[in-house]
Amino acid sequence: MLPWIEVVPMYIGEIAPKAYRGALGTLHQLAIVTGILISQVLGLDFVLGNDDMWPLLLALSGAPAILQSLLLPLCPESPRYLYILLNKEQEAKKSLYRLKGSYDETSDLEEMRREKEEAAKEPKISILSLICSSVYRKQLFVALMMHLSQQLSGINAIFYYSTAIFTMAGVAQPVYATIGVGAINTIFTMVSVALVDKAGRRTLTLVGLGGMCLCAIAMTVGLQFQNNFSWMSYVSMSAIFLFVSFFEIGPGPIPWFIVAELFSQGPRPAAIALAGFCNWTSNFIVGMTFPYIQAWLNSYVFILFAVLLLIFTVFTYFRVPETKGKTFEEIAAIFQKGRKKPAQTPKDNCELQQLKTSTDA
Repeated sequence: MLPWIEVVPMYIGEIAPKAYRGALGTLHQLAIVTGILISQVLGLDFVLGNDDMWPLLLALSGAPAILQSLLLPLCPESPRYLYILLNKEQEAKKSLYRLKGSYDETSDLEEMRREKEEAAKEPKISILSLICSSVYRKQLFVALMMHLSQQLSGINAIFYYSTAIFTMAGVAQPVYATIGVGAINTIFTMVSVALVDKAGRRTLTLVGLGGMCLCAIAMTVGLQFQNNFSWMSYVSMSAIFLFVSFFEIGPGPIPWFIVAELFSQGPRPAAIALAGFCNWTSNFIVGMTFPYIQAWLNSYVFILFAVLLLIFTVFTYFRVPETKGKTFEEIAAIFQKGRKKPAQTPKDNCELQQLKTSTDA
């Protein structure tokens, strides 16, 4: 079973109207960053983060899970899942009614019917067959690169080691500055919710990655010269806050739900599983290696992230399409456009055999 953090964006992408798919997908990220901010405040020493109250703080972490379990029965099944995969048209209509109330569902059913016809032409895709398939290679490459851009941007280096970074920048009370980062995190995720279906996914990702690149350079300058000029500590702090702001405008929330937009119903679960694996693996690598990279590069550590951010910005500009307001069928057509159907080769036969094997299994 996929972790909830991957399943939720997929579910939202399937039930949301295309005009609001981005905003509803970003709400998932907003819930996460709000939870982080609340936990940071509750973890303060004079609240619950002390020797007497820490058992209560630990117990409170189970409260959201209990609440979610109680509310889950109120969530209708995905109409696309019911109609396309289970062939249950009446149940899909009931689910649409629970989601949208009484309305003419003809256009939604027609869209799902077309997607079902396309899905019928392709076998069910496993993770292995998705990796081997040349049909979905472009979508998969875009999806994985967007998740890599999120984690290799350096954002979790700031989240994990923000107190140490603020101390290095000369902040007297770094724990409150860290909470300030959490507050900025939440505020600019709200900005993304408001903008993502107007400005578009590609535009916000480009703005976010480009802004983070400039902020990483400013952080480096501030950290390098703070011993020479006292006001440079303000440059470092401002750069950190802006870095987080640009992250939540685009690179933070968008990769989580755009994968569900890039793939049709058949390969979607496998694609989201691969993207999640890529995300958490790179997250782990950054978290484990950052202290050693920081010891090696010292104040120049964020130059490394600036270079990576520049690479991801260029990649997004040339390779990531805009998915705003498009149906899943239209998005799939973007990647198939201009793709010639080659004569079958032994390699293609191998791929088809792997796809057939995964279907039979």
